[in-house]
Amino acid sequence: MPNWLSRTLSWIAAALVGVVYGTAGTIAHSLMWGPIPVGLIVGGIACAALLVAVRTLTHDRAAAVATAIGMIGMLLIISGPGPGGSVIVPNTPVGQIWIFLIAGIALLVIAWPNLKRLPVSTSASTSVQAQAAPGEASVPENGS
Repeated sequence: MPNWLSRTLSWIAAALVGVVYGTAGTIAHSLMWGPIPVGLIVGGIACAALLVAVRTLTHDRAAAVATAIGMIGMLLIISGPGPGGSVIVPNTPVGQIWIFLIAGIALLVIAWPNLKRLPVSTSASTSVQAQAAPGEASVPENGS
């Protein structure tokens, strides 16, 4: 199977899984147990875990973007008034927190740097720099 086809299929699968998690979290976000927003907490943890897992396991930022698009897309689609006038995400503090929580988690996971590409200083290169520093000739600052 060509590489582009494999990547495209993985993006579609990631978007579909994001749709499922986004729908489930959006429907359950308003569940309260007394004053504790259990649905918001569990839905946020589940969506964050999915985004982190997709980003970590695929090593592909685009797959995490596809997952986030699926989540946020379903959030936007089902949060408006339905044909009967019912609203799944009402304009309450919990509803507003849910909207910004999902967007913030997606932004954080997508923008997180790839730690494998960061430069790593080894102990050998630091010891070479430390040995070279004392023996260097001093150069005047003003050029005279």
